[in-house]
Amino acid sequence: MSARTAVPHLADIQGPIQGRLDAVVDEIRRIVVSDFAPVETVNEYLMKIRGKLFRPGLMLLCDELNGAPTPHAETLAAIIELVHLATLVHDDAVDHSVLRRGMPTVNALWSHQVAIIMGDYLYSRSISEITRLGNIEYIQVIAEAATAMTVGEMRQLSSHDALDFSEADYNRLIEAKTASLMAAACELGALTGAPEHRDRLRTFGHELGMAFQVADDLLDYTADSAVTGKPTGLDLREHKVTLPLIHALPLFSAQERARVDALFADPEPSDESIAEVVRAVRDRGGLDFAHGRALEYAQRAERALEGLPEGPALEALRAGIVYAIERRR
Repeated sequence: MSARTAVPHLADIQGPIQGRLDAVVDEIRRIVVSDFAPVETVNEYLMKIRGKLFRPGLMLLCDELNGAPTPHAETLAAIIELVHLATLVHDDAVDHSVLRRGMPTVNALWSHQVAIIMGDYLYSRSISEITRLGNIEYIQVIAEAATAMTVGEMRQLSSHDALDFSEADYNRLIEAKTASLMAAACELGALTGAPEHRDRLRTFGHELGMAFQVADDLLDYTADSAVTGKPTGLDLREHKVTLPLIHALPLFSAQERARVDALFADPEPSDESIAEVVRAVRDRGGLDFAHGRALEYAQRAERALEGLPEGPALEALRAGIVYAIERRR
């Protein structure tokens, strides 16, 4: 895969399944609806800040790999998105984040208690709905992904010195927190529409998830804030160590290392201290290294698709790989 490949728009990737994604949104609303006003108020807000349905889209594309949509796939895709949304609500509460995609988080608008309870509500409604479908394999796939994400979060919290975080630690973390759910989405799509390709599609989802998260972490060093025109540096601001810094850290001069230590010791690091570390990471090759790793995972995802049935769904899955590693937010 070339870094010069044109970046597809998500709308083009999801074009073959756009009508089905509209049905997924309807299913999400149906599943989480509540007659208890406080819960419904938060539900309505979550619908406004939900993501771009990348994971449900992957599931539906895998479902259509053999050419035709199958029953209740939209419901499973909605469950995938609700599990994803639940993890985001919980993560924001754990990290004390105040913004998500430029909008206030649930814990910022209400409280950490409300965020934890609402995350639990989304999980429980998802499990209730998937149980209603009556297929134990669906339940097993979702349960394994949810367990992996929970253990991943606990592993991150248990890290006593963030700057001792190794590349192996990082890989285990993103495998648990991101790749596990993308692998589950693709595996569920295989279970509903292309069971003979279950292992291949799960592998594709896993490798795509790894590439997606490395690229996402790289964006924190490269994507500009609309206000400042500088890299957002949110991960550094929250004292999160990701692959660009992991690679650059052993190569830092004593002065550069001192800047990093000072930033991680500061509860509220300044924009300038963040910018200094971003520049040092770039100068020491951390950004190029991370992009190279993302490309490696992307190439593995491409290989997992080799020999699968050609058609609009497979073309969209291939385009999804390029989107995952070359997007600009």
